[in-house]
Amino acid sequence: MKIHFKFFDAIPARLNVAIMLFFACWINYMLRVNMSVNIIAMVPEDKTSNTVESECKAVANADVSLHNDSASVTKQLRQPDGVTIFAWTTQEQAYVLSGYFWGYAITSLVSGTAAELWGPRRVVFVTMLISAVLTILSPQAARLHYMVLVAVRFLMGLASGFLFPALHALVAHWAPPTEKGRFVSALLGGAIGTVVTWSLTGPLIETFGWDYAFYVPGIISGLWCIIWWFLVYDSPVLHPRICEKEKAYILEAIGDKVHSAGETKIVPPFKKIFTSLPFLAMIVLHYGNNWGMYFVMTAAPKYVSSALGFNLTSTGTLSSLPYLARMIFSLIFGAIGDRIVKRNMVSTTFMRKFFCLFSHVLPGLLLIALGYTGCAPILSIALISFSMGSNGAATLTNLVNHQDLAPNFAGTLYGIANGIGNTAGFVTPLVTAYFTKNGNGFAEWRPVFFTGASLYIISAVYFILFGTGETQPWNYVVPEEDTEKRPSGESNDTTVTVQIKN
Repeated sequence: MKIHFKFFDAIPARLNVAIMLFFACWINYMLRVNMSVNIIAMVPEDKTSNTVESECKAVANADVSLHNDSASVTKQLRQPDGVTIFAWTTQEQAYVLSGYFWGYAITSLVSGTAAELWGPRRVVFVTMLISAVLTILSPQAARLHYMVLVAVRFLMGLASGFLFPALHALVAHWAPPTEKGRFVSALLGGAIGTVVTWSLTGPLIETFGWDYAFYVPGIISGLWCIIWWFLVYDSPVLHPRICEKEKAYILEAIGDKVHSAGETKIVPPFKKIFTSLPFLAMIVLHYGNNWGMYFVMTAAPKYVSSALGFNLTSTGTLSSLPYLARMIFSLIFGAIGDRIVKRNMVSTTFMRKFFCLFSHVLPGLLLIALGYTGCAPILSIALISFSMGSNGAATLTNLVNHQDLAPNFAGTLYGIANGIGNTAGFVTPLVTAYFTKNGNGFAEWRPVFFTGASLYIISAVYFILFGTGETQPWNYVVPEEDTEKRPSGESNDTTVTVQIKN
């Protein structure tokens, strides 16, 4: 096997891990977001949207090329003959879009602890393989009944809920402090997955039908699982091909904040976690971030298609631009954060709070502005893109703060925060469906934008008041034998450990 991976062995092991983290997020988002565009083809609207026509007729007549081939903004959907389509209601479509996130939120709560106990490498492999199989089965599920598809998406969510906490557990073991910003930026590889998926889904559907928009990502995911298993290991200590110099560098840089990977597995101190005000502040910040992100993921394709009147191919391409912007900005912010840490310019707490202005406050203000753009499609798409782009600063705020608080339990902390935060994934489609049930005009969409903006800004204010970047005392593990030797006057409040034999 060493012969087959000789090329990869020439690359630093932690770079291999970072690259595979990036592609793990890429593939996961291919499976997660394809439904947002696929459903436009599965449930096509042939009627003219009167609301859009009344508000955008002047712009459509002035520049028809910005819209569909008709100034009345009729949706012209092209698919091969004989493709099955459905007559699902707006509410039924909302159930299909939100089914994934119901399952995702449930398993996210426990997935971090599972990754720390069972090993993130194994957890990621299993969850991605299950997701691949379910994606391939999705077209047949849809033909049986929309609720069968909802069930399949729910199961996918259950499996995928394990992914990101497991990846954060890997980051805790592999990322030196001066490289943590870049490692966390790699976890935004989902942005590229979204760009690729939404850009290619339209042409794929129009050429082969919407079935293949499920089959292709599912097959790609299965092939990726094989590569992951042979390249990634739970820690530098367990990697069979890492050079001793790199291993020593990583372990020395991380220090005693993270326990060594081995047979001893640590049960997180859940009571201290749930009573920690800084951790609760991080949860609030993460929820605000997820609401804005899931709005763009689940609602932006519908907004671009229904309110702005773009066709299917343009919808996928334009809806992916915000994610591309978020990926580019995250790399920039991640590099800035690493430089700040390396030069010890400001405290970690100050950096986390300051960059909330970019990751939360500015995106919220841009969403408010979006509610008043009217029939200006280029300006609307630019505002959505810059809102998500600025949110790339989340690599220095909610996406990394759990690593500050307790790197020993980074997977657990992120899993809990993500489980709560991802309830936004199934609430957002329902809120969008509620406000747009009587039309897709700008008056109907404006409350959707205001809701997202409010959650962005309020969550940032809360974190600025109560959050911190300091490592919490309950992160550190006290060996049981040391506890027994302590004088009777010292506290015996220790973290419980259990032995798991590999």
